[in-house]
Amino acid sequence: MQNEVEVRDLQTMAYSECWDLQRTLFDALCSKKLAKSFTEDDVRGTILCVEHPAVYTLGKSGNSANMLVAEEYLKSLGAEFFHIDRGGDITFHGPGQLVCYPIIDLDAIGIGIRRYIDILEQSVIDLAADYGIEAHRSEGASGVWVTQGNRLVKLCAIGVRASHGVTMHGLAMNVSTDLKWFELINPCGFTDRGVCSFSSLLGREVSMEEIKPQFINHLTKNLNVKYKK
Repeated sequence: MQNEVEVRDLQTMAYSECWDLQRTLFDALCSKKLAKSFTEDDVRGTILCVEHPAVYTLGKSGNSANMLVAEEYLKSLGAEFFHIDRGGDITFHGPGQLVCYPIIDLDAIGIGIRRYIDILEQSVIDLAADYGIEAHRSEGASGVWVTQGNRLVKLCAIGVRASHGVTMHGLAMNVSTDLKWFELINPCGFTDRGVCSFSSLLGREVSMEEIKPQFINHLTKNLNVKYKK
């Protein structure tokens, strides 16, 4: 169905395993699209929701100097490192962070890549508003930000890739993430900005079970798609 996607809750999964799953779904969707072999009952994409064990990822145009420690030190902390094929610079994924990978045929739902990124950002902004948090975009920088005093702090990082109108990678939203992990990098390449989470902003523990369904509702509404689990 052109306006229906599947949502898969993967709970916790290693980054490499999830990356392989993304690529499998991406390749299958591209192949079906190029072969024009969709049926009426086919969904036009999959949204993966997952938490990763501690891992740092660097985008294809990123600067490795934004990793402030040696890879061997990361390994000693139990963290992994991957150089990957999304846009953006360096970021962290780990427990307490909702990572969302939409693998979607944008042509089927009638939007372009710029509008798609706007929708990802707006869905996080809408979710934050549910909690009384005034989140916003920042000109010249992707993602979703909050102003604390005279400083910008990032609530959600976004980095995507698209080919043949099909997307992969996505967003990483800090729910109850241990923000100390970000001290080992210049997050997204910035040296003058910080990071935050729903828990740090609200002064209480916010659970993944609380956030996840609300976010999926905002995202699918803004994409104007139905979803099945």
